[in-house]
Amino acid sequence: MKNLYRKSVAILLCSVLALLPTLSEGLAYAQQSPVRSAQSLTLREYLNKSYMELFELAPKLEFSASEIESQRNALKNGKDICVGRFKTHSKQYESQIDAARKDLKKNTAALTEEQRKQAHCNIQNLDLLKSEADVLSGQAIPTAYDNLNAKLDVIQLWPAQYKQIQQELASGTYHTRRWGDVKDIGFREIEPKQEDDIKRGAQAVEELKRLGLMPPEVEDKVIQDYVRSVGERIAKKSDLKIPLHITVLQSREINAFALPGGYLFIERGLLEATDDESELAGVIAHEISHVTARHANKLMKRATIASIFYQAAQIAAIVLTGGVAGIGMYYALQYGFFGLGLVLNLKLLGVSRDYELESDQLGVQYAWNAGYDPSGFIRFFDKMATKKGYVNGVSWFRTHPPFYQRMVQTQREITFLEAKPDAIVQSSAFEQMKKDLAPVVAKAEKEEVGKPSLLLTKEEGCTPPQKLEYKSEQPVEELCSVPIQTLPAQGK
Repeated sequence: MKNLYRKSVAILLCSVLALLPTLSEGLAYAQQSPVRSAQSLTLREYLNKSYMELFELAPKLEFSASEIESQRNALKNGKDICVGRFKTHSKQYESQIDAARKDLKKNTAALTEEQRKQAHCNIQNLDLLKSEADVLSGQAIPTAYDNLNAKLDVIQLWPAQYKQIQQELASGTYHTRRWGDVKDIGFREIEPKQEDDIKRGAQAVEELKRLGLMPPEVEDKVIQDYVRSVGERIAKKSDLKIPLHITVLQSREINAFALPGGYLFIERGLLEATDDESELAGVIAHEISHVTARHANKLMKRATIASIFYQAAQIAAIVLTGGVAGIGMYYALQYGFFGLGLVLNLKLLGVSRDYELESDQLGVQYAWNAGYDPSGFIRFFDKMATKKGYVNGVSWFRTHPPFYQRMVQTQREITFLEAKPDAIVQSSAFEQMKKDLAPVVAKAEKEEVGKPSLLLTKEEGCTPPQKLEYKSEQPVEELCSVPIQTLPAQGK
């Protein structure tokens, strides 16, 4: 039942946001841009294109400033309407929860065991429905709209950026950019004394394991060896001066993180989400860049490892003892018992935009230097933002800079790198890894049934909560276009 609850949430949010096009934009964007001979789609339709397509198309498009502004207003209105809708629903569920708890307390002595169980199930389901509304309004819908606005920015701003890049290429001034000495990768120094981080990183790993905050390793040597081989190939062509330790963790989260001293962790969900080796290489190269630039070490100067782990341990204790309200059901929606990657990512690695942008640039250079198609990172990012990953990957977006800045700076760096016609996109080894991964995922999902869960289901045997306003594969514009109404209470 716990697994059913968890899957129901994932299906709801992933399906909703995978189809996030117009929402209620039609209420604000009545005037569509005219179709010109140079462009066959409306402005709104171009926002469904990938970043890579838009980088190519944007210099050829001719939308006016008023059309851009009209679409931007439409996106804002659509976001406000849909976020407001689910905030309203959250408040309605909260009111129903309060009423149900008061009723339970008032009548506790008179209830039969069956009536008590039904009351418990009612509150439990309302908690879950409220948490769905909270994640939709607070995380998933805003993330999806940030992505749409970034693509609008590409259409509006990339042509001028592209001209500037071409001028820098023609004049040779692009060589003077920070870390523009790509022919010296491996012989340059990004940040001195990388070796000083090794002891701290090893201690961090041990402490995470001791506190039970480190997911277990994937028990498949072939998968571990493959991912390590990709990492080692990149490390040899990077500015890393210390040994690299890569571990694949048994977690559905779509994420990866680096601890000081060359300790990289790839979560199983990320392997599931990547479609080719260059995407995986792009993410690994990005994490290696965090190590070469010693970002974790710099962030830790603001907070000691001890204090960080104390916070993480507190959260774990609250979760495992049932104090869900103290941290919100947001974690519960994303993770099973072992899925505390968000705690580690936010508390340990911080949310430094400058560091992420630095790692984007270095990561593109390392992937390129290792022989990979450097656009793999952009393609993976775009897929995460546009098509999937909202439940298991939303933390990835929370810890990263705005989409437009990130995509443009990455594409800019790719443009400055010498093209390699034989750059690796896919490999037979990656395809074999995906085949080997399938039974690992199936086994993990089966074993999760009956295991401790952050959903903290206290009443077994409850009928799953009703989906009062969403059906599988329903477009979001339908979800947010119907009039707001008071939601009926569960179990009534």
